[in-house]
Amino acid sequence: MARPTPNRWLMLGLGLAAQAAASAFLYGLPMLLPELRQEGTLTLTSAGWVVAAPTIGLLATLILWGAAADRRGERDVMAAGLVLAGGFLLAAASVHGVVARFGLLLLAGASGGSVNAAGGRLVMGWFAAHERGMAMGVRQTSQPLGVAIAALTFPPVAARYGVGWALVVPAVLCLGIALLVISLVVDPVRPSTEAGRSTRSPYRTPTLWRLHASSALLVIPQFAVSAFALEYLVSERHWSASNAGRLLFGFQLAGAAGRIAAGRWSDQTGSRLRPMRLVAVAAAVTMVAIAVGAEGHSALAVVAIGVGTVVTVADNGLGFTAVAELAGTDWAGRAMGVQNTGQNFTASLTPPLLGALIASAGFGWGFLVVAAFPIVAVVTTPVAAETGRSAAKVGREAEQVLTG
Repeated sequence: MARPTPNRWLMLGLGLAAQAAASAFLYGLPMLLPELRQEGTLTLTSAGWVVAAPTIGLLATLILWGAAADRRGERDVMAAGLVLAGGFLLAAASVHGVVARFGLLLLAGASGGSVNAAGGRLVMGWFAAHERGMAMGVRQTSQPLGVAIAALTFPPVAARYGVGWALVVPAVLCLGIALLVISLVVDPVRPSTEAGRSTRSPYRTPTLWRLHASSALLVIPQFAVSAFALEYLVSERHWSASNAGRLLFGFQLAGAAGRIAAGRWSDQTGSRLRPMRLVAVAAAVTMVAIAVGAEGHSALAVVAIGVGTVVTVADNGLGFTAVAELAGTDWAGRAMGVQNTGQNFTASLTPPLLGALIASAGFGWGFLVVAAFPIVAVVTTPVAAETGRSAAKVGREAEQVLTG
């Protein structure tokens, strides 16, 4: 007897909610930088390492979680990771030592990585090729939405009750969404192995490696903005942390809308990688604008931060969708794990290294250096790989595999 088909939009919503809950602490901890520095008398570089701890933890487990999703299914992997992340966050909220908190946040990040590949597989399995770019774009809004939640809640909670209570917010989110995942998520139908169907590694050619490299390079401007926008507004523009957080909340919502628009754009053009390369150009221009505004102490920096919050996240869904489609269902989880590993490797290094550069040379020179990375991504994005094999065609092939 065939099982009933679940509402695919509900599946998308649950995948989005799970990723948003994880993203609130994985990528939203920079919103605590001023309070961390004040509460623990930390340097900008030291505080940068603390807020980077969750993304460092991701590096050790993303491919493992992806392989688990390939073999065990999406629901169980997502739920297990969220429960573990919530527990480690509660433990981190209860300690005060920098080293102990760093270690617990590291473990929380390692656990929260479960939703990255599993949530991506969930969307890929329930949506057809002609709408998958938009669906993945909706799902990828989870990161800016998670950061928006952090921007809205972390600064005021930390200012009033302390950093520990601010960490309780994402812990409760992770545990609550885990219950919904366990109760409502239905894994997509897995195809039976077909005679003659190739399951060889897609990494025998350089296409995926180049795509991973481009995506990792484009994470640097994204995290430069998300990690240091609030610190810039507070330390250089003399805004309160709460007011700066509210502004960044609005910017993050705009960034979420930008991801959906980019995904829809890729569906209409039949290409994921050409739009991705254009986003790289826009990211480089925006980083230069931030640098010029910061160096000249002008409002241009604030405007450019707003634009950068939208532009620098627009490529994420494009790259993620392209990776999953090109890898195929047998390798999708692992390929998305490799994709996220490269992205989070650069993400984890960006706050401490850029923090050190800003501390010595200023915000202007720091963002000018960041502009070099999307310029390199323009060259490394493998747009030519789509010649004769459009993203829509790749999507149809992947859909045939997913549905058997």
